[in-house]
Amino acid sequence: MKKIVLAFLLIGQIVMAAKIDSIEVKGITIPLIFEEDVRLPIVNTQIVFTNSGSITDKKIAGLAKFSAKMLNEGSREMGANGFAERLESKAIHISASTGSETFVIDTGSLNEQFKESMKYLKMLLEEPNFTKRSLEKVKTMTMGAISRKENDYDYVASNALKKLLFDGTVLAQPSAGTLESVKSIKLKDVESFVKEHLVLSRAIIVVGGDVDIEDIKKQMKKVLKILPKGKSEPLPHYEASSDAKTDILKRTTEQAYIYFGSPYNMAVNDEDYYKARVATFILGTGGFGSRLMEEIRVKRGLAYSAYARVHVSKSVSYFNGYLQTKIESQNEAKETVKEVIAEFVAKGVTADELEQTKKFLLGSEPLRVETMSQRLNRTFMDYYKGFKPGHSQEELEKIKNLKLADLNKFIKAHKEILELSFAIVTK
Repeated sequence: MKKIVLAFLLIGQIVMAAKIDSIEVKGITIPLIFEEDVRLPIVNTQIVFTNSGSITDKKIAGLAKFSAKMLNEGSREMGANGFAERLESKAIHISASTGSETFVIDTGSLNEQFKESMKYLKMLLEEPNFTKRSLEKVKTMTMGAISRKENDYDYVASNALKKLLFDGTVLAQPSAGTLESVKSIKLKDVESFVKEHLVLSRAIIVVGGDVDIEDIKKQMKKVLKILPKGKSEPLPHYEASSDAKTDILKRTTEQAYIYFGSPYNMAVNDEDYYKARVATFILGTGGFGSRLMEEIRVKRGLAYSAYARVHVSKSVSYFNGYLQTKIESQNEAKETVKEVIAEFVAKGVTADELEQTKKFLLGSEPLRVETMSQRLNRTFMDYYKGFKPGHSQEELEKIKNLKLADLNKFIKAHKEILELSFAIVTK
């Protein structure tokens, strides 16, 4: 055991903690999050564009994700296949993807191919393969995927819940879009999206691996100088509905898919988030041993699993969960969820539950930061949420010192989670 610990410490000596720097392009200061790791001869780079994800799909549902797929079609000169083959021959990976709030371009390569990878990234951004042929290809693939999801009842119930919680907003529509919205997308829509969102004023660079930070700055300036300055806009924030509603969707199914959710009053940079993390772990995130799992599976045998968590980001803050059960048990399962959550808010947690949760969260922490990508993501999220570097470690210390009375006071203050809406897919 001592040898393992010593080896870990020795390895740790050649791994630097992620740090925050910056580069300047066209007069705009772009944040740069960097971690040097020389254990493997690889370099991973991300360009994250803020306020550029599916939350921007106010006119056409699914446009952000569709635009990312179009960017994955390679350069105009080489085409999708030619570009992919050229990257493969050099062991370079480039891909675009979106989340709710961000648009991300990932690049990975061996350190000896880092400059080459930046050359191809620049080529992709300068002349993406935005052609009618690519458009129709991506449309066909996307519409096929959406059609297949019509029989994925977890997907159906999840979307129905979001419509209940965020009706009348962009969050009420599927991030992948609908058959109608995707069919309506034109080349000019994709080009306009990229021109507006892939801009310097929204960019954050995240890099890790066996590479010198000065080389990163030099290469990234070459890539980013082709992008327009653009403008940064604050993310809108959407409140989850407190009107408890139930939407029943009838399908050909042998199981009932129950999704539930409610508001959760918390800001993304709230210093009490660590209490929410502990509370929801005990209620429904912790798997076996969580309140929902114990009551719904162990005591009543209503479902194989039951899960709940909170989503706290710049744009939303809400509580949600799900389970599957037999058709004949769906009403009992629904009422049980309401009862468990009501008792949780009214009475809080026990000293033993708090102690066991502390042991798990603190003891499993090394698994959440064992890879370079995990550490970079954590540093990025701290920065993105407005916290100082090292905030996550401070949060762990707060969890360690959390008192039962303080946690239960926090739980009882969040009565808004009792305003539960349900989306149920059933026979």
